[in-house]
Amino acid sequence: MKISFAAAASGDAIAVPAYDKAEFSDAAKALDSASGGALTRAVARSRFEGGVGDVLVVTAPAGVDADRVVLYGLGKAGDVSASIFERAAGHVIKALLTSGAETLSFTVDGDDGDVAARAGLGARLAAYRFDKYRTKLADSKKPSLAGVEIVSGDPGAAQTAWESWGPVADGADIARDLVMEAPNVLGPENYAKQVKDLARLGLEIEVLGEKDMTKLGMGALLGVGQGSVQESQLVVMKWTGGAKDEQPVCFVGKGVTFDTGGISLKPGLGMDEMKGDMGGSAAVVGLMAALAGRKAKVNAVGVIGLVENMPDGNAQRPGDIVTSMSGQTIEILNTDAEGRLVLADALWYAQKEFDPKFIIDLATLTGAILISLGQEHAGIFSNDDELAGRLFDAGKASDETVWRLPLGPEYDRQIDSPIADMKNLGEGRNAGSITAAQFLQRFVNEKPWVHIDIAGVGMNSKSKDPRQPLFGTGFGVRLLDRLVRDHYEG
Repeated sequence: MKISFAAAASGDAIAVPAYDKAEFSDAAKALDSASGGALTRAVARSRFEGGVGDVLVVTAPAGVDADRVVLYGLGKAGDVSASIFERAAGHVIKALLTSGAETLSFTVDGDDGDVAARAGLGARLAAYRFDKYRTKLADSKKPSLAGVEIVSGDPGAAQTAWESWGPVADGADIARDLVMEAPNVLGPENYAKQVKDLARLGLEIEVLGEKDMTKLGMGALLGVGQGSVQESQLVVMKWTGGAKDEQPVCFVGKGVTFDTGGISLKPGLGMDEMKGDMGGSAAVVGLMAALAGRKAKVNAVGVIGLVENMPDGNAQRPGDIVTSMSGQTIEILNTDAEGRLVLADALWYAQKEFDPKFIIDLATLTGAILISLGQEHAGIFSNDDELAGRLFDAGKASDETVWRLPLGPEYDRQIDSPIADMKNLGEGRNAGSITAAQFLQRFVNEKPWVHIDIAGVGMNSKSKDPRQPLFGTGFGVRLLDRLVRDHYEG
């Protein structure tokens, strides 16, 4: 979908704001007057109250040179923010995407370029579809809306701001496409090839195969993928937008392209969703694309471990002991606790090779995080209060919210093994997300670090947020981009 900016509306659909108790904005008042009070009459005969998310479509109003006029709610005038405009634009897009309207003029109040650009971001996020394999989709169900024109008092400022926000939408789309893709298409090797294509954005990309990882001693990661005919990969993405001698910020993602559970086989019901068990890696790829696309003034490294967890005759067994790149040994009690094994070697590699300011890892790691937080927040675990606090603030600013959970020696003791340095499971089902995080902490030493468990938010079919598609949300791209732009750019 194309986003543009203008000073006056020209679309075949025009959206104008209203506030709490259906109070019309100046733009809405002008259209109401031109249409002989059509908007007032429509509101009187509806339940439109001007709250955030309220949308009222008025078709073919007399006196207006548009096929549709859309009233959208912003809530209380004193509470309006760029985030609310972003969400409101998403609601309007959902209402019009397959309506037959082809162009939308979305009017924002005022001349704040960032507010207008954020409305464009909301429109792009809400317009996302994954229709790649739908060959018999009826015309009435195909998107008709091809372009959105954001109307504001200063379209030049809005266009300038869009140069920063547009690449974030692109990055989110990249992450979503990766999660949505069929697992027979997106195995580790093809995934790595797709990431290499992003070199066109200015990213420096390196792919390590199994021979390279064997030399490095990555027994934890390689053990997960040894049951698959697909070769495991480690992909490194580098963006150099800061000073040459500046330490990079670093992001690490779990990329299990399909997770059967291995020998500890998962139940069949719902296993199809395990194509999304690479959502953490997808977020890292989308983030790195966003940073490169907007030419962020930061040095950043993204590292993703790509494996397929399959149960063949060569698969890893419960009871195996593997040696990680760090030299620490791990007793495998359950082959379905595999993501932490992938991350263990990826985290150690990132720390050793790049000495970053901090490391943040993302993973659809534990079902236990859904028990704790549902699908409303990602869980975060950290050894650094400042970094965790900044990430919490970035979550509120981006609407990709996080909630911090504890770490501690009592939990850490649960992963001690009597025959190896550690085991890959805690004691029973209790505190499963915490003991997984404790496991990861053993591979970051004293480096500032946050682990983000996105199992509940990275694959979400129940969200009411219009900016999120069903299933592959791309969670993490906006969150981490906001963290970087607010705190780590020169």
